[in-house]
Amino acid sequence: MGFKSKKKFFKRNSTLLSIGFILGVILMLGGHYIYKESSTDKSCQSCHIHPHAEDSWKLSTHGGNNPSGVRVHCVECHLPPEKDGVKYFSAKAKTGMKDLWSYLTKDSAEINWESKKDLEHAVKIVYNESCKECHVNLFPAGLNDEGITAHLYYEENEKKLDLQCISCHLGVGHYDPNRIHAKMQGLPSAKGENKEIYTEATPVTTFENFTEKIPTTSVSFNMIAIPGGTFQMGSPENEPFHQANESPVRNVTVSPFFMGEIEVTWDMYWAFYAQTMSEGRIAPDVIMANNATDPDVDAISGPTPPFGFPDQGWGGIDRPAITMTHYAAEIFCQWLSKRTGKNYRLPTEAEWEYAARGGTQTPYFFAGDPKKFSDQGFMRKFFDADTAVINSFVAYAKNSLNKSMEPAKVLPNPFGLKNMLGNVMEYCSDWYADDAYAQTPTDVTDPKGPESGTEHVVRGGDFTNDAADVRCASRAASQHDKWLKTDPQQPKSIWWYSDTKSIGFRVVCDMPKAETDNNQ
Repeated sequence: MGFKSKKKFFKRNSTLLSIGFILGVILMLGGHYIYKESSTDKSCQSCHIHPHAEDSWKLSTHGGNNPSGVRVHCVECHLPPEKDGVKYFSAKAKTGMKDLWSYLTKDSAEINWESKKDLEHAVKIVYNESCKECHVNLFPAGLNDEGITAHLYYEENEKKLDLQCISCHLGVGHYDPNRIHAKMQGLPSAKGENKEIYTEATPVTTFENFTEKIPTTSVSFNMIAIPGGTFQMGSPENEPFHQANESPVRNVTVSPFFMGEIEVTWDMYWAFYAQTMSEGRIAPDVIMANNATDPDVDAISGPTPPFGFPDQGWGGIDRPAITMTHYAAEIFCQWLSKRTGKNYRLPTEAEWEYAARGGTQTPYFFAGDPKKFSDQGFMRKFFDADTAVINSFVAYAKNSLNKSMEPAKVLPNPFGLKNMLGNVMEYCSDWYADDAYAQTPTDVTDPKGPESGTEHVVRGGDFTNDAADVRCASRAASQHDKWLKTDPQQPKSIWWYSDTKSIGFRVVCDMPKAETDNNQ
């Protein structure tokens, strides 16, 4: 190659290199600009058409509402730390594409935004390592004793229990007064339309429905007379979604009893709390021993203040009271018994299923095939579940909007009971065992379950369940340790669960002795 040719070659290639360099700089600067712009709060909010998200952020600790005035931005919580490099950019790309797709294809008006506030959703979009990137000192000056205890508990159990910062601090990014993790002060507002203070309980002289009045309160509730009878308890193996713990099917005879028309409401539970609340955590065996012989109802030691409002901000009054322990439900029944002079208690598992069926022997107390109601199965990829019938009777995953419902939202079963299926799980008095049915004869009267155990029976399913799990025969166990995962107290609360919002209970009342004798 001659000198002129070489000169021409280098000149041409140097020009190309210069152009390439300039384009590279432009691309680099443009990419950097896009990267920076796409990380701004404004950019995030352009896709997230989320009602009140910006306002709740500005009101929150992370939105600048703190003594230091520091403001935390969207990407600092909803992406891993930037120093993580590949993980950061991978999460940013994945989240960006997902959000853009949702923005282009979904109707924001049809999204259940309330459920997006829940911890179950938040743990999927908040990175715990990002929390710790900023909060390098978990024991800053001024942290109170409760905070120190809680943070020590976190350090000891973070990996073992899969704890995250937002397990307790869910409201720091988007302010929500119902998610403040601190002891509740005072009581929520009481029901307004009935201010009469009852002086005596309702006398019961016949076996028929009655409205109980709790003396010294303005609270009343309906009790339904459940006639005794024999039914087949459990489910046959050919019932859709049958589980092994629902068999063998037995012929069970149940004596007559009264049962609450609805689950115990917040009105009822707050009345109990107001009259019995305590500051200390007295051991259950001590309380039970004292109250067993003490006729003074005021001697009953009731719940300590819960952390935050256990009604989850859904509202009280007629909604079911939730998050209490089995022990707390039993003490409520003891208090109610002493206030009214009757014997209130939790239902046995046999009583519960008999009442739920309302004289039927089908999967539900209403007509319908669980396979058609359920979202489970291959066909649900192509056809929607049938909700026309079940929606009228059950608060479950398809219609609950991820929270409990008032009893007025559903129709009663044949006995006149509401929300026996779905809404919230209900405690029974029985200890739970997978093979409980096999432990008794095939023909049995008023069974009370195993003599001992570690968990109690819960029945009915809840508002998060599929139709398959709210059948009359469906049974499950309480999960005591799991439901107390984020409780940092030592010893842990005997009254309130910190990690479940779908457990409640319903009371039954035995027939008065004189009425029992008249029916023999």
